Formats: sequence, structure tokens, C-alpha cells
Amino acid sequence: MFDLEPATDVMASLVESVRDDQLTAPTPCPELTVGDLLDHIDGLSLAFTAAATKAPPAGGSQPPSTDAARLGTDWRTRIPQRLAALAGAWREEAAWHGMTQAGGLDLPADVAGAVAVDEIVVHGWDLAVATGQNFHSTPELLGAAYEFAKTSADHNPHGTPGLFGPPVTVPDSAPLLEQLLGLTGRDPQWVPAAT
Repeated sequence: MFDLEPATDVMASLVESVRDDQLTAPTPCPELTVGDLLDHIDGLSLAFTAAATKAPPAGGSQPPSTDAARLGTDWRTRIPQRLAALAGAWREEAAWHGMTQAGGLDLPADVAGAVAVDEIVVHGWDLAVATGQNFHSTPELLGAAYEFAKTSADHNPHGTPGLFGPPVTVPDSAPLLEQLLGLTGRDPQWVPAAT
């Protein structure tokens, strides 16, 4: 069981600081703009809150979308509120037990919790580097995300469609965040192209 609040607080602060002119900027996620990534974060917040409470999400369980056109005008307040609800839902002991659904899949609740940690930590980094902000994670959550990504990469060495791209080689001596990013198919040195 992990407290997701440190990661959701970081993500909420990042979201609130995104400028309108950055919504069309590229991210480390191929083919996703910052606006698309924000829509994904919004959707995964709802999906993993529903996974924690084991209540079917509105519209059924399906992978979160990635479409900036769906953001609306209140995203700077709505997404942080949904992130806070996500952290609160996973603070309950019952969230981590039994079976649940996320992204249209049935899975053990503790695995869904690990996926939620990974999604918030990794997409927090994505959003930070895409918008020129600082990123940090607690060692505990970074370690949990790393363990989940490592297990996934061990089982799917060429990537997991819809979750991770093919792993990027990162030196064993690299910081844990860089190793995590490499396991998820990201280049830890990624920066937006100069305009």
C-alpha cells in the first residue's frame, strides 16, 4: 500500500502551471501534445479512482483518451481535484485488496494501485519536461514505479502496447528516475526541440 498524495500533489502543481501556449507543445510521448497528455491525466485520474473504489466509472471502464479537444476550459482546477480524489481513494486499505477494473481490464487491485503510481510518476515527468518545469518524486513512489516497470519489461522485453514503448538502454549507474524512464521506453535526456 502506498500513499499517492505526494505524487498527485506534484502532478497537480505541474498541471496548474501549464500555460495556454504550451498546450500544443510536444511531449516525450510520441504523437502526444501537452494538451493530449493533460486529457490522458484527467481520464486516468477518474479511471484509477474508480479502480480503487471498485465502482464502475461513468461510461464504463476503458483506456483514458488522449485528445486535447476534450479538455474544456476548467482543466486547471478539474484535473487537480480529480488527482486529489485519486490519492484519497487509494488511501483506503480496501482499495488494495481483491479484484478491480482499469482501462477495460480485470486485474488484482494491488496491481492497479502499482499502475496508478507508475502513471502519475512517469506522466508527471513527461509533463514537467515538456513544459520546462522541475520534477521530483519521493523515493518510495519512485521505487514502486520502478519495480512495476521492471516487472513489465521483464515480461514484455519489446514494450507493452498501450502502456510502455520498447525499453531504452540506460546505464546501471544512472539515477533511479532515469532507469525508470528507460524501462518505459523514454529517453531520460529528452527535451523539446528548439523552435
